[in-house]
Amino acid sequence: MDKETLRSIKYSEAEGKKLDLIALKLGRPKRQVFLQMIDYFHRTKKDPIDFNDDLLKNTILKQHRDLVGFIRTQEKDLLIPTRREVDRLTVSQRKVIEGFNSLLKQSGILPTLLDRQNQYLHQLEAHYNAIAIRLSEKEQLKKLFMNIFEGYAIARDNVSGIGSRKEREQLLNVTYNQIKLL
Repeated sequence: MDKETLRSIKYSEAEGKKLDLIALKLGRPKRQVFLQMIDYFHRTKKDPIDFNDDLLKNTILKQHRDLVGFIRTQEKDLLIPTRREVDRLTVSQRKVIEGFNSLLKQSGILPTLLDRQNQYLHQLEAHYNAIAIRLSEKEQLKKLFMNIFEGYAIARDNVSGIGSRKEREQLLNVTYNQIKLL
């Protein structure tokens, strides 16, 4: 490999301190910083004396305006409608949560209501069974009463033609006692 020919530049101690500070700040050796400065001025075709580079400022301002315009367009087209939808969705989710909370409260009450209803239905069934038993007893009583009454009527017809008053009273007492036994 051929050896690179190095050249030297003379500068004052004050400029050397500035170069040292720049290299220290960038964390690179002074030679590398110097070579990067040369590349920068060569590529950008800037004059190091011109501190107020209007081309750079105009480019930055134009890019800034373009960026702000893009952001405003995105805000108008995407962000504002998205925010509205998110707000609407948040409100609907709150309503859903409130509905679930009320269901949870009601679900705590529901078992007690079902227990009460079951107790009521059991009582109703017991009353119904008691009524059914009484109705069947009533029917049996009617049949027994009808048998007693028919026996009385037959016996009365037999006694009234032949029998005395005492026999009729005795028949009435027997019938009365049979009815009492019901």
